[in-house]
Amino acid sequence: MTAPSTTPAPSRRGRWIEHWDPEDETFWRTTGQRVARRNLVFSVLSEHIGFSVWTLWSVLVLFMGPEYGLSPADKFLLTSVVTLVGAAVRVPYTFAVALFGGRNWTIIAACLLLVPTVAAFAVMKPGTSFSTFLWVGLLAGVGGGNFASSMTNINAFFPLRKKGWALGLNAGGGNIGVPVIQLAALAIIGANGGPRVLLGIYIPLIVVAAVLAALFMDNISSVRNDTGAAKDAAREAHTWIMALLYIGTFGSFIGYSFAFGQVLQNEFGRTPLQAAYLTFIGPLLGSLIRPVGGRLADRYGGARITLWNFVAMAAAAAVLIVADMRKSLPLFVSVFVVLFVLSGLGNGSTYKMIPGIFQAKAVARGLGGEEAAAYGRRLSGASMGLIGAVGALGGVGINLAFRQSFLAYGSGTGAFVAFLAFYGVALVVTWAVYLRRPAGQPRATAAPSEAEPRLGYAEV
Repeated sequence: MTAPSTTPAPSRRGRWIEHWDPEDETFWRTTGQRVARRNLVFSVLSEHIGFSVWTLWSVLVLFMGPEYGLSPADKFLLTSVVTLVGAAVRVPYTFAVALFGGRNWTIIAACLLLVPTVAAFAVMKPGTSFSTFLWVGLLAGVGGGNFASSMTNINAFFPLRKKGWALGLNAGGGNIGVPVIQLAALAIIGANGGPRVLLGIYIPLIVVAAVLAALFMDNISSVRNDTGAAKDAAREAHTWIMALLYIGTFGSFIGYSFAFGQVLQNEFGRTPLQAAYLTFIGPLLGSLIRPVGGRLADRYGGARITLWNFVAMAAAAAVLIVADMRKSLPLFVSVFVVLFVLSGLGNGSTYKMIPGIFQAKAVARGLGGEEAAAYGRRLSGASMGLIGAVGALGGVGINLAFRQSFLAYGSGTGAFVAFLAFYGVALVVTWAVYLRRPAGQPRATAAPSEAEPRLGYAEV
């Protein structure tokens, strides 16, 4: 069996693997598994710091007291802008992996994180205009793109049977960047330090991540941009259905991560230190549980796990409405943490569904073996960037919903009602598209176009 060669092609620089076939069990067992896991480790590190930089402003706004002259609505708008840019850059970051190579782009993406971090270090002081904070917040959005390129890269390294766990671990390790930066802020606030101390810690960490990626990661030469695949993915209804579901899971995770501390300050009068003591718990648990969501999806089917997850998220949102109206801080925090955990589980299960759906479509077309696997990789890789970008827009919606709710009602109750309604829609869509068995299913002998409704999506 040919081992992965990292000899660079004549026209390319960097560590390039010329032969990669993870679906071949012998190849995977003898050489592929070791290489894939090594790349996974350093991909997680870079994505982790990217998430920290992306959610930097969810922490910085806690430092921004009355002397900064910003209203609660201003702060929610600021975090919305950061989330929006992070969602938008996910599309080009997805295609950058094939254009530059997974290792090479990880290095570039890590270095780009220095720009918003250094800029925030320069402007983070009272007297800075709100428009300046908005522009610097825009720069922090590049941290959100790291997720898309990292997931696309790792998707190419692992076989289909391992993707749920691998993608869940990759994403979960990255998501942990959210609670880690919140914990760092808690320690700094507790020690009476300022926001520049936090930024000063992350600048050298970004350099370390870039150097380690250069030393230990690889590019896969067979991963290439396929504009036809991108067009096919954009025309595929499942891409947009999964994007809707991902709004409910990852959009909830990132949106709540940005908003939780501000809600505690505005709704329950918590000080920055008191809010910081509570904000990290939910993102931490939600990040840690994401690989579990992928593993459960591997075993029981992503559609089943996703459906029941949305049922639980809707129930949690209903309890949050009650807690918010009664101003019960213990109940509010407890249920909010549960919602974070559920969003993490759903992140793992929904992302596992993507390659499985397109693999099922390949089988329905009469493809088999490596041909089916190649078809599934082609469309799932192209769709991941779109799904990740649209899903992250859910974070924008959550922050804007909180902004409007506080402007209109002086509380977050209106936003929670909207979230409850969305989770209800998501669970109905999951059931109707991926679990419902319509009457009069076509027989196995039907033509591929007729067989579409009978695809085993419940198992994906």
